[in-house]
Order: sequence, then structure tokens, then C-alpha cells
Amino acid sequence: MKKLLTLALALSVTASAAPVTLTYWQYDFASKVSTMNELIKKFEAQNPDIKIKQETFPYDAYNQKVASSVPAGQGPDVVNLFYGWLPQYVDSGYLQPLPEKEFPIRAIESGFVPMIKTSKMNGKYYALPTSVRTLAVFYNKDLLKASGVLTPPRTWEDFIAASKKIVKGSPPRFTQLGFGIQPDGQDFHMVREVLIRQFGGTPYSDGGKKVNYDSPAGVKAMTFYTELFTKHKLGTPNFFPGNNSYRDAFIAGKVGMIIDGSFAVATISKGAKFNWGVMPLPTFKNSNVRGNFGSYWVNGITKNAKGEKLEAAVKFIKFLTSAETQQTWLRSVGEIPASKKLVNDPALRKDPVYGPFVYALPFASSTLFVDEAGQRKAWVDAINTVLLQGGTPANAVKRAAAEEQKILDGHYK
Repeated sequence: MKKLLTLALALSVTASAAPVTLTYWQYDFASKVSTMNELIKKFEAQNPDIKIKQETFPYDAYNQKVASSVPAGQGPDVVNLFYGWLPQYVDSGYLQPLPEKEFPIRAIESGFVPMIKTSKMNGKYYALPTSVRTLAVFYNKDLLKASGVLTPPRTWEDFIAASKKIVKGSPPRFTQLGFGIQPDGQDFHMVREVLIRQFGGTPYSDGGKKVNYDSPAGVKAMTFYTELFTKHKLGTPNFFPGNNSYRDAFIAGKVGMIIDGSFAVATISKGAKFNWGVMPLPTFKNSNVRGNFGSYWVNGITKNAKGEKLEAAVKFIKFLTSAETQQTWLRSVGEIPASKKLVNDPALRKDPVYGPFVYALPFASSTLFVDEAGQRKAWVDAINTVLLQGGTPANAVKRAAAEEQKILDGHYK
């Protein structure tokens, strides 16, 4: 009897010591996936009672995959989401708020860069980032030098002049682009959040509920951007095939300049076989109005994580937002830390690659999306009416505004 009791107790202890397994989802971006694999090894070594199972999916299918799995009680316990998707996930009850005892609001807002306040909903934080991103210009130093451009352009006027010297060929037979124009890349963010502001406008009002760019500033922004193709002939969309056409063409050495996010640093650094650099987004001559688009991906806990899984998920989120992890992410992925203290590091601010992205943080806007894919499509479709169909910038702005307002009204009303 004693032997049986001893065996039963031993089995009980063994069963209770079994590690908790968390499923973690993120979209399939090579440098992020490989970095997370290494971080998971480190986390598991520090927490032998927790195992992390990472699963990834193509970006285009990711949002729908998460949205269909979580309500069914399947899928991830901890999930990586674009900040602009949060309203959908919070309103649908897919995410649970971060326990305030473990993540005090005052500590979050004093420790993270200001743009993360976009993730605060109904007075609660539902997710936090490891890193944040801004936009900048990546430029091919060799192409600029070979084209007689000795100084990287700091104004939009000089940007156009430099691009004209680099471009070879003309539509539709370009062999080399001055500017890698791509509306469904980061360009539509640049038009929406940067150019409209630089022309004196404000993209949205009423806390993001009302479209405000069907205005003279909106038309000027759309005109300036589309004329890079229609008038100045600096490049063409989809010069290379694929979703990242502009970036792939730049890496191949066929494009002088592109506008991209800090998340592209690792990919460009690994692939480019030429001298390249990064500079801040241009301003207009005789104007000091700056602007940038700030964005980030957050890690949140789904409603599936309960009991021991919730406790483990809290530990994992703390690990993913730690200073050490943020520094690892910077080195391996290229996204800048979300910590105020880390981004104020003088060495990072002076860094020739990361410095321009850090420089933009104080004036970067993070507009909240309610349907990121739908709102992006409204802009891209409108831009393409000018680039591909010969429409007017004024009509394009009117179209984008009407489509996006319809999406906003559908959510808020």
C-alpha cells in the first residue's frame, strides 16, 4: 500500500511539474522569425517550466487566420498584431487587457515612447510593442555618385532633381529607377501622414473618426506624389514582381532611392551588395514642417490564455518588452526600441543607419486604423486611378476620403 501511495505521489508531482506550453503567432518575415526563435530559446532557458511554440503565416493571410481561430478557442495564446488592428480585436473580445498589477499604466506611459498610447483602449492597455518603426529614405550611394549627385537630397525639390539624374529609360521600359514608387508599400503612409501635414493639412479629426484630407492640402499631397510618376517619370509601380517590388528592386541595385520603414534595415543590409545609406524624409524648400508615420507591432494575450497559461503569458510579454530583448531586436531586425530610455541613447541617435529613424520619433503620427486592410485599399485604389487610369488627383482624394469615411462610420456608428 505504501509503495502504491509513494508511486501515486511521484506521478502527481511529475504531472504538476509538466511545463506550460504557449502558442505564439506572428506573420512570416524572415528576420523577425529567426530572431524570435533565438529569443524563445533564451526565454525557455530562463523559464524551464514554460515552452513556447512559434507558428507563422504569410502576411496577406495572417489577420484573417487570427480572427477566425481565436473565437473558436484555437490558435495563439500570445499573438503579434499590427497596432492598427487593435480596435477590431478589442471590440470583438479576442484580446484580454494586460493585468494592470503586472503592467501599471503609469509605468507603461513613462517607460515607452509616446506613440504607443494608441494601444490604450477604454482606459486599458491590451498589448505592448518590443519596437517601433518610422519612415526614412534608403539611398544607393554608388548610383547617386555615378549620376553626379554628391550630396544626399534633403528637400523634396532636390530629391526630384537627384532622381532624374539616376533614372534610365522611360515608361514602360525603365531599366533603372530614380525613385522606387510603390503605393501599396510605405508610400501611401507617406502621402497620408507626411505630405498632407507638410502642405498644411491634418489627415483626420475627431480622434481619428473623421476624414479630414478632402481638402486643398490633400489635393496638393496627392498631386505631388502622383507627379513623381506622371510628370517627372522617376519610376513605375511594380518594377519588380511581388509585394515588396520596390525594396527588392533597390536591393538588386536598380533603384536610386526608396521610402521604407526601419524594419527593412536587416533585409536590405543582408541583401544589398553596394554602398547604401539612410536619410530623414525630405521637407520642402523654405519650410521646416516635418512629419512621419510611426507604427509598431504589439504582443497581446488572447482570451484563450487562462490559469497557468495566463501566468506564463504575462512572463513572456514582460520578456518580449524587456530592455535586453529590445536591444536584440534592434541588432537583428532593425526596428528601433520602444523604450524612451533606449532611444535616447546618444550612440543610437548618431548612428548613420538608425539615427534618421530615431530622429523622426518626436513628430511621427500613429493614426489608429479600424480596418487597416480596407483603409489601405481605399488609398491605393485612389492613387492608382491617377497613375494607371489618368484620373485627376482631386477626384482621387475625394474617392479615398469617401471610401475611408464609410469604413470609419461602419465601425464607430
